[in-house]
Amino acid sequence: MTDTRIETPLTKLVGVRHPLVQTGMGWVAGPRLVSAAAEAGALGILASATMTVEQLRAAVREVKSRTDAPFGVNLRADAGDAGERVGVIVAEGVRVASFALAPSRELIARLKDAGVLVIPSIGARRHAEKVAAWGADAVVVQGGEGGGHTGSVATTVLLPQVVDAVDIPVIAAGGFFDGRGLVAALAYGAAGIAMGTRFLLTSDSTVPQAVQARYLAAAVKDITVTTKVDGLPHRMLRSELVETLERSGRITALLKAVRHAASFRKLSGLSWPQMVRDGLAMKHGKDLSWSQVLLAANTPMLLKASMVDGRTDLGVMASGQVAGLIEDLPSCAELVDRIMTEAYGTLTALPLPAQRAHPAA
Repeated sequence: MTDTRIETPLTKLVGVRHPLVQTGMGWVAGPRLVSAAAEAGALGILASATMTVEQLRAAVREVKSRTDAPFGVNLRADAGDAGERVGVIVAEGVRVASFALAPSRELIARLKDAGVLVIPSIGARRHAEKVAAWGADAVVVQGGEGGGHTGSVATTVLLPQVVDAVDIPVIAAGGFFDGRGLVAALAYGAAGIAMGTRFLLTSDSTVPQAVQARYLAAAVKDITVTTKVDGLPHRMLRSELVETLERSGRITALLKAVRHAASFRKLSGLSWPQMVRDGLAMKHGKDLSWSQVLLAANTPMLLKASMVDGRTDLGVMASGQVAGLIEDLPSCAELVDRIMTEAYGTLTALPLPAQRAHPAA
């Protein structure tokens, strides 16, 4: 375990050793990966959107049985049972609640009153300003290079906008995988970096080896953005399935979405009325058609097919562009040590400011 430390507002806020965050990836960020990341000194985030409430409770307790380090839980702010999930987080003493969408002012207040840190993920400056005004403790800013649902603004453009706009710690995401990236983010004013794909590609990840091999074999050009999975821009590995979805007509896509919705309903324990309520919440404030809302049912089941079942022919593989630069599967401990050692080496190798020249006498 490295002795190299870089103290930032993130490490002070959360109590982790290093300014690194392992993001809450559905079907990927389970107890094994989260506890390994936390033990390595990063902030591990448990993904709960694909769990029932009771599965979430059991997963939180499993992480706590594996590590005493701080960790967090990622929640869907627009889920119908978000309040119940918050109750689990509070009751189990989880340190951080993270959100893929901006939580309400009321939800933030409830968590903060219970002593839970609130760290939403955002993709625009105005969203960061809103959650900061509502009391969020920090924000994760994901640029367009990031995997999964993503925007079109690059991290190098979005990050300085947000850093200048809010006075809470900003964590940079999208395009990070090594110590050089950490130093670059810190130079922009970030308090740390968040990584999904890099932690997915570790030996502590439960993603099947055949799927990890597809990631390792990918070049940067093999990672694309499509709207055909759920109607929203989604960054993932190119595959035969993605090519098929791109060619599919609307009727075919909707029929598949209905089947996936039925499968997800059984898996999640949600009733059809609950799924409709979640769909209404998803539509609220967004320019989404009901067809797009229905297509959103594709995401959890297609991700499960690859990330859990290992069926790259039947599933999709969400990925950041950095997959094209990653070539190995270290443990979380090895990865964190490598990043921090490289960050320190990068910092010490930077040229010193030139001394001001004095005119000759």
